[in-house]
Amino acid sequence: MKLVVLGAGTSTGVPRIGNDWGDCDPTEPKNRRTRVAIMVEGDDGSRILVDTPTDLRQQFLSCDIDRVDAVLWTHDHADHCHGIDDLRPLRYGRAGPIPGYATSETVRRLRQRFGYVFAGEHGYHTICALDNLDRVRMICGMGVKHCQMPHGPAQSTAYRFDQGGKSVGYATDFSEITSDMVSLFDRVDVLVVDCLRRKPHPTHAHLEMSLELIEACRVGQGVLTHLDKSMDYATLAAETPAHVQPAYDGLEIVV
Repeated sequence: MKLVVLGAGTSTGVPRIGNDWGDCDPTEPKNRRTRVAIMVEGDDGSRILVDTPTDLRQQFLSCDIDRVDAVLWTHDHADHCHGIDDLRPLRYGRAGPIPGYATSETVRRLRQRFGYVFAGEHGYHTICALDNLDRVRMICGMGVKHCQMPHGPAQSTAYRFDQGGKSVGYATDFSEITSDMVSLFDRVDVLVVDCLRRKPHPTHAHLEMSLELIEACRVGQGVLTHLDKSMDYATLAAETPAHVQPAYDGLEIVV
């Protein structure tokens, strides 16, 4: 399998509007972060996209992506779903809509907000066929497992992808480590983990919590994502264990 980090930034990206880089070195390209998303590619080239962030068009162009075979959503917060219309060009030439999955509550919210995407409108084709995540165990030849994570007062969906004895986990937007998360990610080869900043935050993991999850799950390689402007790439890379690295836009890992 192959993991592609499409975006590694927090909800406002880095730099923030106003050219605010915070503690991040503006001369380091890996500090320029769009909103979080990943793509997991199977051994047959099938591609699963996780989330449709507001920077999705630019991410597709930067990573030379012109096709995805399924879409999963972690939750319905704007930075994770408001780029959904950028799926439209990927619908061109397909025999049917792109399969999409989320938990029942996220399905309900997405349908309410983006009805035209899932039902078509004014003669336009349906872009994505949305279904409940509980109905599936395999997508694009990859085993897919999930659990819910606390995200402050909300929830976010964690994912694990398995194929050919290899595994990738994705845990973004969580504020507490649960036993379900530890069980889901046990011994994954690569785990991409929410890591907003060093100080605790009410709705996101901070560095200490992120490293705690990586160690609790006995992960082969940890990747820190959803990084804000306080998390300079080089500084963070120098203080993390050897098997943990900060994510950056365009990072590819072959598992």
